[in-house]
Amino acid sequence: MKIKYKIALYYTVSATLMLMIFAVLVYYLSAKSRKAEYLERLEYRARSIANVIVEDGHVKVDLLRKLDRTTFQDLYKESILVYNPNYDLLYSNLKDTTIRTHKSLLDYIKENKSYSYDRGGGGEVVGIFYTEGDVSVIVIVSSFDKYGFQNLQNLSRILLLELATAILVLVAVGYFFARKMVRPIDKLVTEVDSINANNLQDRQVAVQGKDEIAVLAANFNTMLQRLSGSFDLQKSFVSNASHELRTPLASIISQLQVTLSKERSAQEYQDVLQSVLEDAESLTDLTNGLLQLAQSEMKSQEFVFSNVRIDELLMEMANLIRLKQRESKIDIQFNKVPDNDLLVTCFGNESLLKVLFINLVDNACKFSSDNTAYVTIDFFTQYITVQIKDNGIGIPAEDLQKIFEPFYRGSNAQKTRGHGLGLSICKKIVQIHKGHLTVTSTPGNGSTFTVILPHLGA
Repeated sequence: MKIKYKIALYYTVSATLMLMIFAVLVYYLSAKSRKAEYLERLEYRARSIANVIVEDGHVKVDLLRKLDRTTFQDLYKESILVYNPNYDLLYSNLKDTTIRTHKSLLDYIKENKSYSYDRGGGGEVVGIFYTEGDVSVIVIVSSFDKYGFQNLQNLSRILLLELATAILVLVAVGYFFARKMVRPIDKLVTEVDSINANNLQDRQVAVQGKDEIAVLAANFNTMLQRLSGSFDLQKSFVSNASHELRTPLASIISQLQVTLSKERSAQEYQDVLQSVLEDAESLTDLTNGLLQLAQSEMKSQEFVFSNVRIDELLMEMANLIRLKQRESKIDIQFNKVPDNDLLVTCFGNESLLKVLFINLVDNACKFSSDNTAYVTIDFFTQYITVQIKDNGIGIPAEDLQKIFEPFYRGSNAQKTRGHGLGLSICKKIVQIHKGHLTVTSTPGNGSTFTVILPHLGA
């Protein structure tokens, strides 16, 4: 069921229930008021009869009979019974003179002085025990409130008619307002349905007003921007990855084709194989970089975390880099000596942290003029900081905000071997560990990368 139909249905049902409750309450209060009013009228009638029949210490039935034959009776289907304290019938306006009242009822009236009873469709009954001087009588008056019940029936018809009319009006009004309320959602659905991967760029849905639908539209726009950025990044990644993979493969194939076109000397074969080996190593580095980048896209819950000593990890990374590039130099210093091992211990994934610091230290060695990376370890109340500094060519200001994007390389680093994946991998690894990675650089004076990670000494 569509939302607009649900809104109209819920609105109609709830309003109908309220109207029904109101109608039942009106009918109930009206019936209760009619009953109280008619019983009061019957009691007044009974007392009037008692006042007429008892006069000067005597019971004057003849006077009551005479009045009853003239204008005294004015109630519909009225019956009057008058008894003395010994329960002898003194007067009755009924033709059937054999009618008698139960002794238990007379006892009750005599003891409690009054009695009232609603017989429903049979009318109401009121009895009183009247005493004047030494004379007492029991008067029982019963009658049917013909006009009162007719008014109640008319009231019930009016309420039912009003209720039926109100339901029809509520359905129409509910549907009208529900349709009006849902119209922005229908428009939003139509706009969103027209968006796909081909027209995602610069698409936005209309935002009007400040209600929840406008907030939803604004969130859709934010989501579309993120999706657009993700699609652009994916396209760029695929394009760059294809280009980077194609370059070493094309170089390998062309060199082998040229070499096989005719006989070569042993030295020429050796030179070609050395060149092909370098291209294969570049291809391996790129493949490993793509694998690491894909791994860094995983959520932190998918990694096994443990306590990792950052200083020991850096020492190990320095030895690995020296073995890989013998000309590289790594200078590791502490700003202050920790008095607690937890101050330099991070809760993280050791393999990812190795990738992080290998990339940063290897870059520093690669871009430094003397192949030296300067590493400084420091710690504060909640964080441990590691600064990796080089004295190389630096990074232009316009490139600082882009160097963490996959395959992006600074304008002055095109001649240096690399694929532009390392820093984007580092950024994601630091984010997985809930840390921060920043860079400061001055062209010609080198760059400083700062890794901030939470330690266990907090």
